[in-house]
Amino acid sequence: MTTNEQYDKAVAAARDTFLKKTQDYGTSWRVYRTISIADQIYIKAKRIRTIQEKKLQKIGDDIKSEFEGILNYAVIGLIQLDLGNDGAEQLAVAEVAKRYESKIADAKSLMNDKNHDYGEAWREMSQEGFVDLILAKILRIKQIISNEGNTIISEGIDANFFDILNYAVFALILIDEGRQPK
Repeated sequence: MTTNEQYDKAVAAARDTFLKKTQDYGTSWRVYRTISIADQIYIKAKRIRTIQEKKLQKIGDDIKSEFEGILNYAVIGLIQLDLGNDGAEQLAVAEVAKRYESKIADAKSLMNDKNHDYGEAWREMSQEGFVDLILAKILRIKQIISNEGNTIISEGIDANFFDILNYAVFALILIDEGRQPK
């Protein structure tokens, strides 16, 4: 499989879960502020890190499902940045699917551009590295929020959510290849 095909496959399972949950729960996530989305991603990444360090997992959700959750929360973060907190809380499933696809397309384009320049260096990274990078991106988002959204030289919150999304996809691809633990 090509990287683009692997990317699509990794996203497909997360998308399926996301849209099914949207049918079950509606768009209850519309009440989340950016800090809350960052906290949700933090919780999932911190859980993966704890499992990695303790080499023990006590509840059913595996590492793979946590990376899928991180991917989906990053998409939520990107959608929320577009919509803001003042819009409708409930969105139709079809609109959510369209917005999801748009954010994934943007993330995949960014991945392809970075793969060109970095030579797919992520394929040699550890799962621990992906988790640490995700946690660092969350801390950056929190700092930008505490700076009222202002940065001097750094990328904004959206760029960090895109990177988090792609790190999660990379981890899912390597899990699927059997190169990293589930």
